[in-house]
This record gives sequence, structure tokens and C-alpha cells, in this order.
Amino acid sequence: MSWAYAIAGDGSPLFYESWGQRSPSHAPILLCDGIGCDGYVWRYLRRDLGTERFGLHPHYRGHGRTAAPRDPTRIRIEDLADDVASVLDDALVEDVVLVGHSMGVQVALETYRRHRARVRGLVLVCGAPSHPLKTFRGSAQLEELLPTVQKWIHRVPGVVNRLSRAVLPTRLAYEVATRLEIRRDLVEPADFMPYLEGMARIDTRLFVGMLSAAGQHSADALLPEITVPVLVIGAERDGFTPPERSRAMAEAIPGAELLEIADASHTAPIEHPDIVGARVLHFLRDVDDAKVKKHDGSITQ
Repeated sequence: MSWAYAIAGDGSPLFYESWGQRSPSHAPILLCDGIGCDGYVWRYLRRDLGTERFGLHPHYRGHGRTAAPRDPTRIRIEDLADDVASVLDDALVEDVVLVGHSMGVQVALETYRRHRARVRGLVLVCGAPSHPLKTFRGSAQLEELLPTVQKWIHRVPGVVNRLSRAVLPTRLAYEVATRLEIRRDLVEPADFMPYLEGMARIDTRLFVGMLSAAGQHSADALLPEITVPVLVIGAERDGFTPPERSRAMAEAIPGAELLEIADASHTAPIEHPDIVGARVLHFLRDVDDAKVKKHDGSITQ
């Protein structure tokens, strides 16, 4: 595995990791995280992907090893999608299969809208194409409360940041998460603690600003126009993105495949890694085969 920094259109440096072998017969992949994440959810999928396929994993602005942007307003889904294109340019990759989780679904879809030639396929995991705050835990309460939360965070950002850094990366926070969303019987603390530790490092002003931007974003009108292969993965017990949103998204995309995992929550990729890994690998092989057949002239896409 190696790492590098790409330069975004506004001059912001963007950290990304890369691994695996470049091959004309295997589509490269790029992993799009959820908000507040810098890769924890991909632990088992990256293991299953191995090194035969070239992969990229960027860290969003203000996440992980990518610093906050020079312009604090450049944290919209559109900005993150353009950052994906910047990473592809820096890595000298023509096109990829985008694999997005949670907010990463919106980033993947927006990348397709803005940089269509760079996207060979889409894997959309436990996410929604639009306004995710309207259905968070089955209501719009988070969307309604967010402006008030933002106001208080901007009044005392230092206090809030110190509190989050003290509380989030603890076993207590893990225990709370197991009661609110993740499946305690399926998720090891060692698999989930990196998420809490990463969240603790993020400036809360950036986090709520990006959350607000995600809440306002919509790719609904794009879905019927998608012409690349798409795999949608939903989870039966996902409280953050209810499964009916995954079903509706799959129905709106022509030819999309849907996998709904029973007894899984928003962290399905680490709760049921064998199911997710096997299905994603099968999808990637289909994408590879479709390109070979297209180049042979036997089918068109």
C-alpha cells in the first residue's frame, strides 16, 4: 500500500491511499466514506479485494489525514465529488467503480453526474440519493434540530471539540452506539473504535457543516439517467438510512441490482463482511466481463 496527496481545484491537498495491481482486465475501485469516516467500514472489503485489483481510498476534507479546506465553505457534496476527480487525475486513473457507504452514496452519485466518463460502475451501500436527514431514524427530527445545533457549536467550538475528543473515543461511546444502531453481537469493538477515534479528530464545525450540506443535496433526478452497472446494498435494520430508501433507489436506476441484508444495520459491511464481500466481488467481475465483451464487439452498453 502507498499514499500520496492530490491537489483539489481550490488548492486544498487531498490525502489518498492506493494498493493493488493495475490491470486492463480489472476495473479499479475507489472507496467513498460516510461522513466522519476515514476507512473503518472498508476493513473486510479491502481484505476480500486483495491486491489483484487496483484501489484508491481518499480522505475527505477535514477527515483523517486530509486537512480542512482553505475555504471552510467548500464542503458540499459537489466539492467532494470534484475531489474524487482530482484524486483520479493524480493517480493517473481513467475510470473506476465507485463504492460508497452512507454519505459516500451521495458522493458517488454526484461524481457520476459531474464526471460521468470517470465512472465505470457504482456500488451504493446503506445510503440515500437525497436528503438523508429527512428519514434519519424514521423522522425529520435531525434535520429540524441541526440549525440549532450548528448555532451552539459555532458559539463555543473549542468547548465542543474538547468534549467530543474526550468522550467519543471511549468504550462508553461504543456502548451507546450498540444501543442506538450497530449490532453488538456482530461488531467487535476493535472494528468500530476506529470510527469513534476518527470522529473525535474532526472539527465539529466542519462536521455539522458537511452534514447540513449532505442534508440539502439531491441526486434523485439523476437516477433514471444512470447507464453504468449499479449494485445497491441495503440493510434490514438500518436506522440511519431505512431500507426502503435503498429499495426505492434501486427501482429508480435502470437495471440496478439490489441486495438487502437481513439482520444488519448501517454498519453492514463490518457486520456481515462475507455477504458484502462476496456480492461486491461478483459485481466487479460482471463489470470486468461487460467491458471485455463490449471491446470484443459482442455487446454494447
